[in-house]
Amino acid sequence: MIRIYLLFLLFCYSINASAHTSARDTLVADFDHLSSTVDLRPYVMSLEDKGGLLTPQQIISASFNHNYHLFHVEKKHIGKGNNCWLKLHVKNAGSQDSALTLFTGWHDDMSWYVQDTTGSRPRLLMQTGLMKDRGDVVRWEHYGFNVIVPPGHTRTFFLHINNKYYNENGLMPVLFDALQYSQFRTNQLEYFRGESILIHVLLGMLLVCLAIAVINYIQLPDKSYMYFAAYMLGLILFFTLRLESQPYQLSVFYRWPMLKYYWDVPALLFCFYLMYLAFGNTFLNLQERYPFMEKLFTSVAAIIGGIIIICFYCIAQEQYQVPVMIYSYVYISTLLPLLVVFIALAKRSRHHPLVRFFLFGSLCFYMASFGSFLMLIRPLGLINALGEMSAPSLLIVAGVLLQSMFFLAGLSYRNKLVHHERTRTQELLIKQLNKNKELQHKLNEQLEELVKEQTTEILRKKQELEEQRKMHLETEYDKKLTEIELKAIRAQINPHFIFNCLNSIQLFVMQRDFEYAQKYLSDFSYLIRKTLDFSRRNFISLADEIAYLNTYLGLEKMRFEHKMEYEIIVDPAIATSELEVPAMLLQPYVENAVKYGMTNSNYPIGKLLIQFNQTDPDMLECLIEDNGIGIIRSKTLRTLPKHHQSSGMEISFNRAELLNKMYNTGIHIDVIDKSEINNTESGTIVRILIPQL
Repeated sequence: MIRIYLLFLLFCYSINASAHTSARDTLVADFDHLSSTVDLRPYVMSLEDKGGLLTPQQIISASFNHNYHLFHVEKKHIGKGNNCWLKLHVKNAGSQDSALTLFTGWHDDMSWYVQDTTGSRPRLLMQTGLMKDRGDVVRWEHYGFNVIVPPGHTRTFFLHINNKYYNENGLMPVLFDALQYSQFRTNQLEYFRGESILIHVLLGMLLVCLAIAVINYIQLPDKSYMYFAAYMLGLILFFTLRLESQPYQLSVFYRWPMLKYYWDVPALLFCFYLMYLAFGNTFLNLQERYPFMEKLFTSVAAIIGGIIIICFYCIAQEQYQVPVMIYSYVYISTLLPLLVVFIALAKRSRHHPLVRFFLFGSLCFYMASFGSFLMLIRPLGLINALGEMSAPSLLIVAGVLLQSMFFLAGLSYRNKLVHHERTRTQELLIKQLNKNKELQHKLNEQLEELVKEQTTEILRKKQELEEQRKMHLETEYDKKLTEIELKAIRAQINPHFIFNCLNSIQLFVMQRDFEYAQKYLSDFSYLIRKTLDFSRRNFISLADEIAYLNTYLGLEKMRFEHKMEYEIIVDPAIATSELEVPAMLLQPYVENAVKYGMTNSNYPIGKLLIQFNQTDPDMLECLIEDNGIGIIRSKTLRTLPKHHQSSGMEISFNRAELLNKMYNTGIHIDVIDKSEINNTESGTIVRILIPQL
């Protein structure tokens, strides 16, 4: 109050002086007989730096003017940032050096320059501000600027003030002598100490509430305690930053000066709306008791959360006025709905004791905040009042403390109800357990004999089932493994066969005309389709196998320019459409016979004979005979790498073994060189025995 009164007197004095004295550019005074305080508004010229781009060197040639509207005693809502330069010419007409101090208020960023001679570059003397200061507890000396002018000299001083916040602290340039400056310091220090004590008392009580909430949450994990603890933590941070915004208090968050802006309006939304709604939702158990109100609380809390994010974004963009406007709309628009909610809860307080605690606590803060709002409207205006309604006034502090006490009392009563409910439930459980024990004792006696009789039988059956399960698993595993191996081998057959066919068609296309090429391609496409079809099946009919071999051998005969003859003989007793053979089992042997049967120089025409005989009712014999060079001679003449030799025949042999293992067929394959039987003959005989399933 002393500070306000003193600044008000200075303001009135300045208005009276300005009515009788015209504005002057230079303060000319005898510093030996200077008055205790001098209002510098008639001598200070100002320049607005909207873009914040002016440098001290540019300021020398800039145009300054007198603007009395720039100055104000109390905190003022300016609606935007204020980036300005103040210029002061001082001439010492006395015989002694000046020992004066210039004070303009507490601002975010201030830089003090002096220009010693005309045309020289301004020299930086001091930098300070609420957003820059890294001092200790006492910051007074950091906000008073020394005005030193030798006798008979004139100096020009520049003060750069940059306030980015929407509410600007008092901006009133006053020149103090040493005695008046010391007295002004003492008065201001006493004022802020009283405010600091009030905030520290509030912080201490809030810390006690936070500790109680955390301890109870550890003992009883209830979301109500968690939300209440978050509410207390947000208030503690909010009022701690209120200390941070004063020039004489202990600096706790001096490394993060922007935190006081980020946690100003968002703190009000977080504490008094978001956490309040979340706490009320869980504390009153609205989901079970009042579902409609629970949906209302949840929806509004979600909207408030989005608004908080928007406020953070606006603050990051230095649009400090936007969060205040948002909060003003939120506060005014929720006054009546909150009153309706309080009335609705009051009607249900008889049936739900916890409602009383929540209702009394809410009403205490509701009335305190509304009363503080009404008290601040007249001196500050509507917008300023909304921005300052949570300042540490006695009314707000009382409302916050009463609300916290009622909420804590309600949580304690809730714990008591939970404890009684648990005790009653435990007593009922104990009685039921005693009855169960008696019944269990009787049943145990009856069951013991039955258990003894059936235990042996159960163990025996269990052992048998375990053995059967193991055998079944082993069988399934072997079958699946065999199928996987068979698919892998089948995947090897197809690429090998297609590669050989492509070599044949390439040679034929290069050597033949279009008519034969078209016929060859048509037969080859049929052969490819059948190959892809057969590759998906384990068994096919003998008729399909014969048709497939006829197509393949026809293509090979065309490729060798009719230097090859082949014949397929089927026993008339064989039903080719009903009898099944493994798919793609014979083709690699026929392909091998064609490859080496056409290279015998003793026979100009290679001959290939394929016979199907029914040796037994359940046995099919397949003979593949050629007049080629034979196995023994082909091995001596082969020049391919060892790993590439007879890959198709080897794959077919492996397939036969897998089919035998999977289906217990017993397929048998013999490869005979004719020269071993008769020295005068050459060629190979492949004998394949296929049992019928």
